[in-house]
Amino acid sequence: QAQVVESGGGLVQAGGSLRLSCVASGSKFSINAMGWYRQAPGKERELVARITGGGSTNYVDSVKGRFTISRDNAKNTVYLQMNSLKPEDTAVYYCNAPLSGSFLFPWGQGTQVTVAS
Repeated sequence: QAQVVESGGGLVQAGGSLRLSCVASGSKFSINAMGWYRQAPGKERELVARITGGGSTNYVDSVKGRFTISRDNAKNTVYLQMNSLKPEDTAVYYCNAPLSGSFLFPWGQGTQVTVAS
């Protein structure tokens, strides 16, 4: 059964760093683009960073220069290195594989990131 499991969140002071991990199973991971998404309380879920099967990346403007997405296809894992964290980065972070109008995996539990000022 296709699924993703996110981990690595936590409570950190502003300016700190966290590294999120997402392990995917049950699908041809290496050929799919993968994305990290986040949802803050009262807000819509937004795409934060995306990486193609070939390793090309793109980011939402608010995290450019601070976040880095990467993947290890041998481990079916995608990472999000988050540096210089800000309180506005506080959210539940999810990963998924975006398709045209849908997503490859059911949404996982996500991992909570809380940045204290």
